Amino acid sequence: MNAPDFHHPMPPPTAQSLIDRIDQKVFDALYSRSLVYNTCWEDPAVDRQVLSLSADDVMLVITSAGCNVLDYALDAPKTIHAVDANPRQTALLELKLAAIRHLEFDDFFAMFGRGYDPRFRQIYRQSLRQDLSPFARAYWDENGKWFHSRHGSFYFHGLSGFVARGFRAYFRMRPGLARDVQTLLASSGIEDQRRIYDERIAAELWTPTIKWVLGRQLTMSLLGVPHPQRRLVQAQHPDGVAGFIRDAIEYVFRRLPVADNYFWRIYLNGSYTHECCPEYLKPANFIALKNGLADRIVPHTCTVTEFLATATEPISRYVLLDHMDWMSSYHPEALVEEWNAILGRARAGARILLRSAHGNPPFLDWVRVGEQAKPLRDLLVFNREQATRLQAQDRVHTYAGFVIADLIR
Repeated sequence: MNAPDFHHPMPPPTAQSLIDRIDQKVFDALYSRSLVYNTCWEDPAVDRQVLSLSADDVMLVITSAGCNVLDYALDAPKTIHAVDANPRQTALLELKLAAIRHLEFDDFFAMFGRGYDPRFRQIYRQSLRQDLSPFARAYWDENGKWFHSRHGSFYFHGLSGFVARGFRAYFRMRPGLARDVQTLLASSGIEDQRRIYDERIAAELWTPTIKWVLGRQLTMSLLGVPHPQRRLVQAQHPDGVAGFIRDAIEYVFRRLPVADNYFWRIYLNGSYTHECCPEYLKPANFIALKNGLADRIVPHTCTVTEFLATATEPISRYVLLDHMDWMSSYHPEALVEEWNAILGRARAGARILLRSAHGNPPFLDWVRVGEQAKPLRDLLVFNREQATRLQAQDRVHTYAGFVIADLIR
């Protein structure tokens, strides 16, 4: 294992209190049995500006729900390796890829745009099932009912969908607030949406009940946020997690156009529209994926380090989301091992994107790699100005940190 210098020693694994251990066991139990993300919660329009993909790029991307993997494929890189340790996330990407290959656009949009297709069972058996891996086949044999359930949408299932369903029930109890939210989503511009939010929504939305729910670790676990990340947020925001989320929502709805913000729309309504949806759900892009771009995506169920140990091609683009936050708290040695694998398999000039609950992730200062235990900052150039500028455009806005780094060699 690398020996860090004395200025930024590798921290020991974070000592867990009894509540921490309970929170972790709950998170692990949920994560190990569930589809956590039914849609991606990172803005690929921001990422694609940074990635500048070309025909010779080989990517490693954390799979999540597969939406952004399909989005990146539209820029036609050579290969996208979609890696996720949760096989249910891989199963969702496999289902999307099978649907792209075998369905026409209307059926595809019914499944993943509206989140509801009463013909799903027939379509799945006839056209999709044979294309899936054994795990994915068994998973959708059991859970395909999500696409024609009484809850009305696939996007009200899985862990994050369960939270969305809870807020949907809350809005049903507050019909006036629900109408105002729909008015906001239909607003004609930023000035209009800001006025609607300020005058009709803010005071009604941020009740003590909502703040209490958002402050619970169980809610965060259902959204895929382990308690180490919650602690990072709490350490930076005076009003804790609920205050951070309020600031994020107010930024999105008061300062960014809502017309194309499909991220928040899907959890409010349970469906996209043809005008407001991820890029892979638009007809021309669906055809481009069907005509070969989707075949450049290779799903893998494993950790990043496990994949890189067997990868044969140098990686030129990494999209690593936020998983390093929790690794840095409880598995710092594994995080160092992963960084060694990332840089060891990286092509000269490789670009790395990651997100964090911390505005300046501390692990960037203490991780040391290679036989000489070099700090990351000696091997990577961090593009802070570009990251700050692009994060201001991010339509999700729930990460405090956005990191863009280029390999020096």
